[in-house]
Amino acid sequence: MTTEEATDPSPVIDAALVRILVDTQFPQWAGLPLRLLDPAGSDHVIHRLGEELSVRLPRHAGAGNQAVKESAWLPRLAPHLPLAVPIPVGVGRPDFGYPWPWAVSRWLDGEAATVEALADSTDTAVALAAFLAALQRIAPGEDARGDLTLRPPADRDRATRTAIAEVDGLFDAGAMTELWEAALNAPEWDRPSVWCHGDFHTGNLLTTDGELSAVIDFGELGVGDPSCDLTIAFTLLSDRSRAVFRAELGVDDATWTRGRGWALATGLNAYTSYAAVDPRVAAQTTRQITEALTG
Repeated sequence: MTTEEATDPSPVIDAALVRILVDTQFPQWAGLPLRLLDPAGSDHVIHRLGEELSVRLPRHAGAGNQAVKESAWLPRLAPHLPLAVPIPVGVGRPDFGYPWPWAVSRWLDGEAATVEALADSTDTAVALAAFLAALQRIAPGEDARGDLTLRPPADRDRATRTAIAEVDGLFDAGAMTELWEAALNAPEWDRPSVWCHGDFHTGNLLTTDGELSAVIDFGELGVGDPSCDLTIAFTLLSDRSRAVFRAELGVDDATWTRGRGWALATGLNAYTSYAAVDPRVAAQTTRQITEALTG
């Protein structure tokens, strides 16, 4: 999410709105109980609908096309992936003053992944690498272009340098600038574009019985340089498991450096947007920035 998106006016999304949207557009599910999932992240308000479904309404315009994107692509990708992903079963229309498409998907059981439980797990590192490898093996096809083409890190240059200056004193500005410039100057991805999750961090992973079971939130799904998905190495893993992850995925030095840059840039964006109001985000992004700097 960009800083601009974080400051966009947001509609009021309460249980009454979700209830009337579901009941009028999907009468087959009218009356199923709704239970708010909290916390649900910065992009969506999520309710469990009955026992088998979830309802996800974007909070801001930056996530406004996610329901349509996931409905179009996840059913095509899911059969090739080793972990569960959301299965869309309906896309709702804007109505009753709510401005964006919204999604009904199959409920995925699981607990949110945590650093405390998984950081040192080599099994987790192997599972993450296997998921990304499988995703990257899926041929994008000619229709996976246009809006799905991922932006290069250079597009974040101004915002990242501004964020570095903003947090100088909290983090080492010199080290952050050195890493960011190394990422921008690293050799570019010179192979065919591949599928990327685009927002591959701890908050978008679920676990069952202590093992990874699902990957969620494909709002940034796209095709391009897979270094953006290396962010997970710095949000979740420790030095030991990170080395296993890198070896399993076969990441070269240039791609790793670009991945560290992605982790730094996205961590800074989230930190400057939310750390002052959300201690959970402050802790997560502090770790992400620190781990990206150590490599």
